[in-house]
Amino acid sequence: MKVVSLLLFLFLPFYLLADPVAESSSTAWYWVLIGRLHPLLVHFPIGLIAIAFLLDLLRVVRKKTEFIPAIRIILAVAAISSVLAVIAGLLLASAESYGGEVLDIHQWTGISTLLLCLLAAGLFYNGKQRMGSVLLAVTFFSMAVAGHFGASLTHGEDYLTSVLPGKEDEPGVEAPAGINFASFNGPLDEASTAELNFQVRSILAHHCYSCHGAAKVKGELRLDKKEFVFQGGENGPVIQPGNASASEMIRRIKLPRSHKDAMPGKGKALSAEEINLLEFWINKGAPWPDGPLKSLYRVASLEPRLPELPPVEGTYKHPVDRLLNAYFKQTKQKWPTRIDDRLFMKRVYLDLVGLLPTPDSVDAFLADTHPDKRERLITSLLDRKHDYTQHWLSFWNDLLRNDYTGTGYITGGRFDITKWLYQSLYENKSYDQMVKELVNPGPASQGFIRGIQWRGTINSSQSTEMQAAQNVAQVFLGLNLKCASCHDSFISDWKLEDAYGFANLFSDTILQIARCDVPTGKWADTRMLYPQLGEIDKTLPKQKRLEQLADKLVQPKDGRLYRTLVNRIWAQLFGRGLVEPVDVMDNEPWNQDLLDWLAYDFANSGADLKKLLFTIMSSEAYQLPSVSVKEPEMLLAKDFKFGGMIRKRMTAEQFADAVATAFEPLYPDSVIVANLLPDSVSTIMSFARAALVKNDPFLTALGRPARETVTTSRSSQANLIQALELTNGSVFHEGIKRAAANWVRRNAATSVLIDEVYKSALGRKPMADEMKLATKALGNKPDQDAIMDFLWIMAMHPEFQLIY
Repeated sequence: MKVVSLLLFLFLPFYLLADPVAESSSTAWYWVLIGRLHPLLVHFPIGLIAIAFLLDLLRVVRKKTEFIPAIRIILAVAAISSVLAVIAGLLLASAESYGGEVLDIHQWTGISTLLLCLLAAGLFYNGKQRMGSVLLAVTFFSMAVAGHFGASLTHGEDYLTSVLPGKEDEPGVEAPAGINFASFNGPLDEASTAELNFQVRSILAHHCYSCHGAAKVKGELRLDKKEFVFQGGENGPVIQPGNASASEMIRRIKLPRSHKDAMPGKGKALSAEEINLLEFWINKGAPWPDGPLKSLYRVASLEPRLPELPPVEGTYKHPVDRLLNAYFKQTKQKWPTRIDDRLFMKRVYLDLVGLLPTPDSVDAFLADTHPDKRERLITSLLDRKHDYTQHWLSFWNDLLRNDYTGTGYITGGRFDITKWLYQSLYENKSYDQMVKELVNPGPASQGFIRGIQWRGTINSSQSTEMQAAQNVAQVFLGLNLKCASCHDSFISDWKLEDAYGFANLFSDTILQIARCDVPTGKWADTRMLYPQLGEIDKTLPKQKRLEQLADKLVQPKDGRLYRTLVNRIWAQLFGRGLVEPVDVMDNEPWNQDLLDWLAYDFANSGADLKKLLFTIMSSEAYQLPSVSVKEPEMLLAKDFKFGGMIRKRMTAEQFADAVATAFEPLYPDSVIVANLLPDSVSTIMSFARAALVKNDPFLTALGRPARETVTTSRSSQANLIQALELTNGSVFHEGIKRAAANWVRRNAATSVLIDEVYKSALGRKPMADEMKLATKALGNKPDQDAIMDFLWIMAMHPEFQLIY
């Protein structure tokens, strides 16, 4: 039973603490390898559970007890192997292109099977065979359901039903769901043909060009031009116009993902809607009109725009609310009731200064009867210059890939900008001035565009000049040049020559273009990414070119610069940007007018960051209740509907600082990177803020990035590493231990301990049932271990960790 309890203890926090919002990330090869062992590992517990079930069935029918020892051993081994199978399955799901409802059902029925097996084993080991038999039967049923949906994932959802009579596939020309053309049954008109062709070529560009485009031609097949598409590859034609079911392309994209011939070979599989559209296109004769085609990718407007504000209705007078009111009408949503004062206070404190409000400040705010007290609270927090700076330093450190230690610092191939950044935030330097000083830097701010001088031979796309081009484009323009730094981009219209031309601005010499790290013998021209912003005099030395670049980037007609920053701030406050991902500003926003108005107002108000924050946070939109989503992918959906802030977990720095204010500082003052900060900082700090501490395993586990590259978002999803760090990590454990020792020395009554901890951690007094439960657990005179357990539970409390 101890083994069962240990497994539950290690496994459950991953799910009990997990937030429903997650973000995908790349996975190391060894995790992928372990994940791919899932099909091998999973069959072992399946066989054991089946054997245990049959033995128990014989035991019940024949009323014999000699099978019980064997059942115990089999269930124990099945439980342990189930843990390994589930872990491998989770790794496989996160690393491979699986998704949808089938995966969810398979995943959760598999986890349920594991938990049921653990409980059944525990009951058998404790002599409770009757209840154990019931749970074992449920375990067997859960396993069968999980197995069915696992087979559906690897062999297709119709793996069983496809062989039934009446299930034969018949080619047809029905229009795919959600696609509207002028004609479906007869010939397509010119406009419908052009739209259909555009959508087909968009699918091919997103899923096929990486292997079957101009830069790479696998199997002698190219799909980027008409003549190549109909020519086919080394195995002949891939489409049969008029007959989708006989087309090799359709056969391949409909194969199970585990099949060796399944396409695309890498990356995300095509959706059902995309497959239906390709079938429709082929059955219509695969029309491919001649002539130029509009861009396959949306290109956002560069120039600024000031939309007309809707009229004031009711209490919605704030410009943001007037625009959102029109949006809610359009999407047929009602305004939710704003959050109460206590939730608002915690939210605004964490968002502006990264700290929990003190119990006294909570009491004072709740007692305040002024109608504008929320606006005054925002203003007062913005005026706390050091607290504001120390909190927002983490956001800007991530964005500008600035850290205190790590790759490049040891070898002198990387420079920090911490002192410059701290002073800029403290003085509330205008954003356009910050951009100018980062793009055309002095000694204090040069670290951003200097890049990391890696040791040894590197890929051409990672030269310091190309790093500068990539980082400037990503950070300030929401533009991904990383693909175009190696070859023509597969996800946009940007070409290799564009990336090298922009990188030339940061180079002392003219760069030779290398495609996929192979020199082409061509030399890049020096130019801006957006000609509309003006030309750079390429005859000037680098410093003068950078001066011109900085001036052109911040000019008012560069609406993209200000939209990008506004979108990042909105995403930071609301958990989801107006445009997602925040680095792909060519994607369509869920409210174009709101994005444009905020960006225009920001640019024409002196690019004042604090004013931007006040504008957003003083709106009713910011004060709406938080919402959650069933799947993280829903945050990126094209049909996303805004309904309020996405419920989010504290960042690593917020959590560490919250523990410091509620219980005990986790870091001594001596660990602050004082040599990188202005002299005035150390004299005003009551404890070491986590943003000023060098990265360590605790902060890394809770999501602080290494900052070797630009990081524009952090995952709010809990994971197993976090759970292990919070249960076994030394930083958190020692902090809680010191806090408990302080309470022992105080010798306070149990009721006082509970009351004060609740107020400092949650901003409220404990409810009657909470007080009763905590009192029972602590006893009349709790020792240090009991207090540590209580503080740990409070730190794990969702009301403490989550921002509602």
